[in-house]
Amino acid sequence: MPSESVDLLPRLGAFARLLHDAGLEAGPRRLTDATRALGVIDLKQQGDFRNALRSVFVSRKEDLPTFEAAFDIFWAPPDPRASAGVIPGRSRALPLSPERAKAWANALGLNASQMNREQNPTEFPARSSGYSAEELLRHKDFEEMTWAETEQVRRLLEQAPWRVGERRTRRLRAARSGRIDLRRSARHAIRSSGELMALFHRKPRVRRRPLVLICDVSGSMERYSRLLMIFAHAIARREDLEAFVFSTRLTRITRLLRQRDLDRALDSVSKGVRDFSGGTRIGDAIGDFNRHWARRVLGHGAVVIIISDGWDRGDPAQLSAELIHLRRSAHRLIWLNPLLGSEGYEPLTRGMAAALPYCDDFLAAHNVEALDDLGRLLASLPPSRGRSRGASRASLTGLSRKVAPREAAGRMGTDG
Repeated sequence: MPSESVDLLPRLGAFARLLHDAGLEAGPRRLTDATRALGVIDLKQQGDFRNALRSVFVSRKEDLPTFEAAFDIFWAPPDPRASAGVIPGRSRALPLSPERAKAWANALGLNASQMNREQNPTEFPARSSGYSAEELLRHKDFEEMTWAETEQVRRLLEQAPWRVGERRTRRLRAARSGRIDLRRSARHAIRSSGELMALFHRKPRVRRRPLVLICDVSGSMERYSRLLMIFAHAIARREDLEAFVFSTRLTRITRLLRQRDLDRALDSVSKGVRDFSGGTRIGDAIGDFNRHWARRVLGHGAVVIIISDGWDRGDPAQLSAELIHLRRSAHRLIWLNPLLGSEGYEPLTRGMAAALPYCDDFLAAHNVEALDDLGRLLASLPPSRGRSRGASRASLTGLSRKVAPREAAGRMGTDG
């Protein structure tokens, strides 16, 4: 434990960096609050010291084990009788990348294996009940993955065969069949002394549908945010994607995701979005999108994908009104909810109850397999406006909990 004669602020800053590397919220604001909290307690009381820091740096129940392990690693006095790397009273390792774990082990004089033990990929057998290691990883919840497993998922998402369905445009191109191209046929006839030697045909050009991704990065979505940003970067590399994130306000991250290097892109997003892990106001965010971005990005039959768990502090009536407005301009509105993959989940929160009547599809987003389901849905989108929503939902989502067809809530507007 620190003594009053030791300059505590540098060590406190280093501890905050360790917590940040382990995935906890430990920015300048939290560090300032921690300094104030320690100013009103007796630093010689170990329990008070731990409780003061815990009250500042832990905001979610699932973060408590990580904080306790980091506290024991950083603040425990060296024990000459203990073997290298042994943490007094705590055997849990921290969720650090191998490089970070090695650097912290060197800085704190620990055995690198102690800090990095849980970062090794889960040892799956080559074959287990007919499933390979990759297949098991595809079905594992993002929330339960170690750092090393998220790196494997990162490669899976980057290699996924994404291809969004095509749409017919108003422009025409030459073709062997289709409607007759009278102008081209007449020009050819003029060059043939006025005799109509051949009939030429044309048909509409087809282009991939643009995607618009609106992702919730509030506190309740924090455990999924990194992998969902990796997912967004993977799509942006191969599709026409406009990406936005929101917590209490909406932020466009399209240009940030266009960087080729994933780590740089994620770092730019974390620096460019100021309300990560904040509150949630879905209606306000969708309203901001409708007023400032919808006309720019929703042309050419765009597909809108909203990723959120539905926890909302705003007015449900406002959310419904904004989704109605958004749905009029989108070809299809898809809602992804990571909680939908949890056993026994029911969409009973105010936000989800208000949103479901206006969504064409309600899908899970908790693992790689769920994102593959989304990819298959996007690839099967028909090129024309006409479609049977009920049939597509029943045949493509594969979920027991389906959204009632949009017709049940009343038809609202036309498709792009």
